[in-house]
Amino acid sequence: MIDRRLQRRHRREWWFRACGWGAMGLMLGVVILLVGAIAVKGTPGFFQTRLALDVVGGSNGREVIRTALAARFPDAVSREDQRALRNLLSIGAEEEVLRLPEGTAAKLWLTADDTVDMTVKGVFSRTPGTPGAKLNARQLGWIAQWEQSGDLALRFNGRFFTAGDSREPELAGIGAAAMGSLYTLAVTLLVCFPLGVAAAVYLEELAPHNRFTAFVEININNLAAVPSGVFGLLGLALFLNVLHVPRSTPLAGGLVLALVCLPTVILAARTALKAVPPSLREAALAMGATRLQVVGHHVLPLAMPGIFTGIILAMAHALGETAPLLMIGMVAFIADVPQGLLDSSAVLPVQIYLWADSPERAFAEKTSAAILVLLAFLAVMNLTAILLRRKFERKW
Repeated sequence: MIDRRLQRRHRREWWFRACGWGAMGLMLGVVILLVGAIAVKGTPGFFQTRLALDVVGGSNGREVIRTALAARFPDAVSREDQRALRNLLSIGAEEEVLRLPEGTAAKLWLTADDTVDMTVKGVFSRTPGTPGAKLNARQLGWIAQWEQSGDLALRFNGRFFTAGDSREPELAGIGAAAMGSLYTLAVTLLVCFPLGVAAAVYLEELAPHNRFTAFVEININNLAAVPSGVFGLLGLALFLNVLHVPRSTPLAGGLVLALVCLPTVILAARTALKAVPPSLREAALAMGATRLQVVGHHVLPLAMPGIFTGIILAMAHALGETAPLLMIGMVAFIADVPQGLLDSSAVLPVQIYLWADSPERAFAEKTSAAILVLLAFLAVMNLTAILLRRKFERKW
């Protein structure tokens, strides 16, 4: 009888473990599938088609390019052919040739138009007249000549990381949005860190246990579960309409995200403070230290690793927020990299949202590439939190 019960218990335990491992494997498989699909779509976005052209520097970029194209393709005589040939290069190529000193001859690798880029990458068909083709037979023939001479290449797109948004997909980048995210997170950190830690210390170490503190604690726990869009409406009413903070700026975005992160920071800091053994507090009090000295000299330093971990995770949460920022108008088209907290700016999640809504096919891979960058930032922040906890964590 006892042996049968023991065998039954072992079978149940085995099935319980198998279900746990199966759930973990399923979760891991879904994550790998999701990230893999984004990586397949986004990796081409880090590369851009470039066309080599022998040019002579001048003061008029359009004329320089037209002369160089006429010399390379003398068969393009008609006005229609010349326009079709010019459309193979991006509008930003004129700016690129202007960097060459006037009168200097050089071979420049110029940015191709997004239609050419998508055709070279195999997204658009190379068969003229088919539904998936965006270039005519003459244009495809010129591209073939560039390829045969070795003057067409896919190169790493450094502009993607330095430039701002653009109506032209081949010229768009995440530089402005990344800098806006950096400024916004800086404001969020400057607000969240002192206020969150001070509130946690007061509630956990100094506040008397009465109805008021119980009411505050309940509301903090409830605020941690409030949808972020509600905080966006609060920021719109308070910061923009009452305090008149400039709309669509890192200052406004940082203050709104601080509202989102404060409950999480307070709860994480309180958890870290609770993890400090009570015996340390009692020993310090027995030696004659005041309550404030106990907290400042003994409890808080020991709890800081956990507090830092909570703050980093809260910042990672803020980095991926979109809804509250849309409420305060951080959804505008921003082409310039912001230089301060009061300059109009976008952030990475909002930039991804804007590109995902664009009709041009080239923005699809830009969207996936920006998502990969955002995921990389989030992974680094979470890894930093884990390393900080392991490095400074003390066990008693």
